[in-house]
Amino acid sequence: MATLPTFFRKPDSGPQTPAPAPQRVRAKLDPFQLRPLPLDDVYFYCKRIDNARLEREPDPRSGSRCWSAIGIACLALGLLTGVLAPKEANTLAGYQLEGLRARERQMLEQRRVLQLQEAEIASPKNLEQFARDRNLTLPQPGQVSHLEPKGDPSFAMVTR
Repeated sequence: MATLPTFFRKPDSGPQTPAPAPQRVRAKLDPFQLRPLPLDDVYFYCKRIDNARLEREPDPRSGSRCWSAIGIACLALGLLTGVLAPKEANTLAGYQLEGLRARERQMLEQRRVLQLQEAEIASPKNLEQFARDRNLTLPQPGQVSHLEPKGDPSFAMVTR
């Protein structure tokens, strides 16, 4: 049985002799030519990757991590509020205290003015003028009755 290489071989040709190897001709080197750069023959190709159809696998621990982060944030907010709240309360109390002090100064000044007016009105000279203008006279000694005599406590008692 004939094999494929022997089938296509021409039988009339004689013994095959190997062809003589061609002589290498050495090219003349240019003394000004630079050496080739390293990896000059390497070509880097950037292939586009489309991950549009790719779906991320759900992480079973991501929910607990999220709630832990929310809890830590709430705890930090609570601590921050606890630290800053007394300072802010003291600041607001200081503002209120200064407002009350200003109000006190204002009321003391108003009180001083009113006391001055009262002293001016209640002066004996003004009282005599007031009584003369209204035709008021001094009461007679028998016209005045005291409601609570000092020596007799039975005057105010109700008896049945």
